[in-house]
Amino acid sequence: MMDQSLKFDLALINRYDRAGPRYTSYPTALELHDGFGDADYRQHIAKSNAQGGPLSLYFHIPFCDTVCFYCACNKIITKNRKHAEPYLANLCKEIAMQGDLFDRTRVVNQLHWGGGTPTFLNFEQMQQLMTVTREHFLLKDDDTGEYSIEVDPRETHSETINQLRDLGFNRVSLGLQDFDPAVQKAVNRIQSEAQTFSVLEAARKAGFRSTNIDLIYGLPLQTVATFANTLDKILAAEPDRFSIFNYAHMPARFKTQRQINDADMPSPETKLDILQMVGQRLTEAGYVYIGMDHFAKPDDELAIAQREGKLYRNFQGYSTHSDCDLVGFGITSIGRVGDAYSQNVKDLEEYDRLIGQNKLPVFRGVELDADDKLRSAVITQIICHFDLHFKAIEQRFGINFAEYFGKELKLLEPMQTDGLLSLSSEAIQVLPAGRLLIRNICMVFDKYLAQKNQQQFSKVI
Repeated sequence: MMDQSLKFDLALINRYDRAGPRYTSYPTALELHDGFGDADYRQHIAKSNAQGGPLSLYFHIPFCDTVCFYCACNKIITKNRKHAEPYLANLCKEIAMQGDLFDRTRVVNQLHWGGGTPTFLNFEQMQQLMTVTREHFLLKDDDTGEYSIEVDPRETHSETINQLRDLGFNRVSLGLQDFDPAVQKAVNRIQSEAQTFSVLEAARKAGFRSTNIDLIYGLPLQTVATFANTLDKILAAEPDRFSIFNYAHMPARFKTQRQINDADMPSPETKLDILQMVGQRLTEAGYVYIGMDHFAKPDDELAIAQREGKLYRNFQGYSTHSDCDLVGFGITSIGRVGDAYSQNVKDLEEYDRLIGQNKLPVFRGVELDADDKLRSAVITQIICHFDLHFKAIEQRFGINFAEYFGKELKLLEPMQTDGLLSLSSEAIQVLPAGRLLIRNICMVFDKYLAQKNQQQFSKVI
């Protein structure tokens, strides 16, 4: 049985708390470049079709009714619901264009709507989007796929949940962040307990297989006591998963964050105290630490996949579908098809222009070379399973691990001395004290990192 325990070592966290990537991909999105376009993407789709295998589809719905000051997502704030109409029309055209390029026998094992706020769309619009998707891709009808959606409980009701279930969704993630009224006011997200729990209960009644709650620690005016109060209320409802993110306050990069009063921000010490409390409360409640902000019940598919060595990580976070090519739709969406990452254009006008010309809206990407694929496999294994057996990598890539990664293994030695990991001639084993600092361990294998400005990333804790 895999040890999924977590150890909180304040001295180690303070020593290693630097900025770094979250490794939802390797190379990271910073390596995408505008020398990769429509023609390159089409070539990788053709290569992907030749290899075959299932697909994962991601749809970006960028609209939000109100702005949450902490948000660093790609979103469009508007109360005018009509703004979604031309976007939805273009999105349906893109689905048709991409659908024509992919082999129709490739089943969609995973599907996700993110944003923004996907429930900004009304039911007829959501129904249209799912119908068009089914027309051009082979979606499952037996409820065995992993079809998930992010919802805002402030504008989601039991009827909405039932409609989403009828459309084929079986997983739901509820945005919450914090119940404390002062914190909610400071970040401009007023959300009641009744709204949140009614949606959670409706999802269970409708037969959703998995429920996730999003929380953020490090928001203005948060204290250990107030966040513990929020956490206790949610724990009483027993969601299947928690995503508890570290708020990265970077107002120089994200304009909406400038509306947060810097004087209200909790100290680094308070943030660490909150994190320690979170780990203790969730562990005591029976949840296991999956990694990178995520906790799940032991019988949840993520926890099972991790124990069985089948966990994967992509742009949506942890996943149980490592065998899927990821296809992105809508503005800013990123996908991985074959041996390349690609991203769609970021603004509505350019998206509209390219779709109108029957062009794929890809504006940048990167093709992975042999070293990228090797390092991606190493980083993914470590960040998902907290261990790495050299022989498996050697057999898969035809290398001698100790020779190829001699410099990296040397850099891991101080981490072994500090108790983050155990290093032998055969494997790397991340210890409970190193799991919160898993990004630091992965960063050792990132050949691009030394060239980057660390301010482009959030801190690891």
